[in-house]
Amino acid sequence: MRALKAEVEIHPAIADIGREAWDRCAAAPDYAANPFVSYDFLDILEASGCVSARTGWAPRHLTVRDEDGALAAVMPLYAKSHSQGEYIFDHGWAEAYERAGGRYYPKLVSASPFSPVTGPRLIVREDVDQEAARRLLVLGGKELCARLGASGFGVNFPLESEWRFMGGQGMLLRQNQQYHWLNAGYDSFEAFLAALSSGRRKTIRRERREAVAGLEIHRLTGADLTEDHWDAFFAFYMDTGSRKWGQPYLNRRFFSLLGERMADKVMLVMARRDGRWIAGALNLIGGDCLFGRNWGCVEDVPFLHFELCYYQAIEFAIARGLPRVEAGAQGQHKISRGYLPSAVYSAHFIADPALRAPVARFLEEERRAVQGEMDWLAEEFSPFREAAS
Repeated sequence: MRALKAEVEIHPAIADIGREAWDRCAAAPDYAANPFVSYDFLDILEASGCVSARTGWAPRHLTVRDEDGALAAVMPLYAKSHSQGEYIFDHGWAEAYERAGGRYYPKLVSASPFSPVTGPRLIVREDVDQEAARRLLVLGGKELCARLGASGFGVNFPLESEWRFMGGQGMLLRQNQQYHWLNAGYDSFEAFLAALSSGRRKTIRRERREAVAGLEIHRLTGADLTEDHWDAFFAFYMDTGSRKWGQPYLNRRFFSLLGERMADKVMLVMARRDGRWIAGALNLIGGDCLFGRNWGCVEDVPFLHFELCYYQAIEFAIARGLPRVEAGAQGQHKISRGYLPSAVYSAHFIADPALRAPVARFLEEERRAVQGEMDWLAEEFSPFREAAS
């Protein structure tokens, strides 16, 4: 194992670190080629202007080097002036702290911006001491808090192993849930349906028939993606995002850069009626997972959201032999379509003990409640035959 230098560097842009050095750390087998922490994805966010001090996501990436000066570990890190685009909701903490006279922003967040996707956050090269490197990155986050006068340092959607490690480093642990589809070795969509109760099989088949009536459905990846597809998808994204969030996070340039630099990691599902694109769903392809990210439409078609976001994703994952599909945040309606409750995590360092103590109590109660709800949902609403018999 390579020895480490006991210092942490801070970088205001991922371009200052460089693709080769960053991706060498992110290439460890345990990280399963997660596209959301690749150099290209994070750099696209910065190069497009979606992530910047102006948008409230000022990059402050941390790095650790080995004894020879080579990059040994990295952490994507941002100084935040708000809590938008994180999907780990702390607005109540911010309001309570500011009512008491504190200043909640800025805060530090380690995350893949705008992406509620589990993945490595303490990203360590395979041939160095994992525990020592992780410890340095966590310590670096805490020290940067003090230097910037930030209220805290959060790590959103880490791997479970990282989450438990950070708990051992004194960070507060939070658990939430998403809905994931797991591939039980299915060789076709029909094989997946055969594992469901007869009622659910009939419902899903009906939804699929009604969703695609009069439509063409296209799954696009790699060289099949064009700027025309991105023009159409961006229109869907802006229309749906404006209605749901008020101000969408991603701009048009982001999608062009994604197509230029990561086309082989993109799976875009598009629906067309009479030669006109009307809806689409964006997925990114990981080493062991298909990640559903954004959806939009300009025509309201019953069940089309389920078809493009859930059923097409399952078909693609089966064809590629991917073990699971993560369909994004929220949505208990996903359970009846085969996406079962799965735990997701975050870890939090809060600098002020006056805020830290009540948050710690809240998180302890919340973890029990979330786990109880996950168990209840899986038992009561699973569509699979074993649970229904």
